[in-house]
Order: sequence, then C-alpha cells, then structure tokens
Amino acid sequence: MSTAALGRGMLMTGMTPQSSMGLTPALAAAEGTSDAEIMLRAKTGDQAAFDYLVQKYRRPMVSFMYRMARNAAAAEDLAQEVFLRVYRSRATYEASAKFTTWLYRIATNLAVNHARDTRHERPEVQVSLDEPDEDTGTTIELPDGNLNAEQVMVRRERMLAIRSKVEALPEQQRLAVIMHKYQQMDYKEIADVLKKSESATKSLLFRAYETLREQLKEFA
Repeated sequence: MSTAALGRGMLMTGMTPQSSMGLTPALAAAEGTSDAEIMLRAKTGDQAAFDYLVQKYRRPMVSFMYRMARNAAAAEDLAQEVFLRVYRSRATYEASAKFTTWLYRIATNLAVNHARDTRHERPEVQVSLDEPDEDTGTTIELPDGNLNAEQVMVRRERMLAIRSKVEALPEQQRLAVIMHKYQQMDYKEIADVLKKSESATKSLLFRAYETLREQLKEFA
C-alpha cells in the first residue's frame, strides 16, 4: 500500500469504510487485546488493526502536537505524519515496548524537529474563548459559576501565562510536562519515551514544576 493511499481523509476520520466493520475499540476491549498485539496485526498487513490505532490515538496525537507547535493546522499535519511514519515503520515494530512508547517516540522526534525548524516562526501564544482552562477544563466563554468580566480576564491571563511559561521551559522539561500534565502519562511511560530512568524523569519534572510554580506564583 502506498503512502498516497493513507490520505488525509482516512487519517482525519480515523477508519476507512471497509474497516469500520472490523476491529473496534469496544471489540478490542472485550477481547482483551493490547495495543501492542493490534500493532503486530497491522505489521502483518491487517488494515483494520491499523485503522483502529489511528482512530484511538488521533485525537491525543493532535492535542500533543498542538501543544508543541501552537498551530492547529500544523498539529493536524504533524499528527498525520506520525501515523504515516507508523505505517511505513510497521515492519520494524517489536512488542518489547508498549505501543504508546513507540508512538510517542516517533511523535516526539517529529515535534522537536518541527519546533527547531520553525523556532523563528512560532505564533504569539494566544487563548481562544472556547478553549478549556488548563486546570479546570471549563471554557472562558462558559466559565464555572457566575464569574464577572474581571474574573474572566484574570482567568484568561492565567491561561496565557501558564502556556507561555511551559513553552519557555527547556526542551526536555517541556516534553515531560506536556506528556505528564496534558497526555496523562505516568513516570515510567515518559521515561521510556525520553529514554531516561524513572528517577531522572521525576527529577526532570520536579525541576520543571518548581520553575513553573515560581514563575506563576502571582496566579496562585
């Protein structure tokens, strides 16, 4: 199957029409099938298995790439490229590591290279009115309770500050924070992706959060 066959439409919808009757999240859960086992099926040419993984991880991947690139269009393109690389590399996949570890290593390498290549083109950090708060999950436009205009403005300033300070962290710290706070990955998963020990990863995150705590103390 050519790369062209894995067009934007297929990746953006997550599954091809013919595979929608094959492996589904509910079926995979019922069968107790791990992502690694599903990737091994994709390795042998099982298109439904690959489509299942695209469907399952597309949204987290777009979210991860957006936090790295700060550009919605670039995030979509980078997420698509991650799955293209997964497909091209399927023959080399070994189940010795979790599928997510392998996936995020591909994504991390791509995101870091993109960030370095576009470091002079990065857009100004902004917050949309309908974008969820970093901590509460509520939006500025529809906040918790009955916040007045001044409180809404303070919340927006806080979100901008968090976003800009995370973006300003050293590369490894920024990656670790994004994976830990926003992708909900644990220490071991992050350590495996970054090829560090768990203790080194904990130290990395501790330094990052200490920096953020100090720089954001006015919003505490």
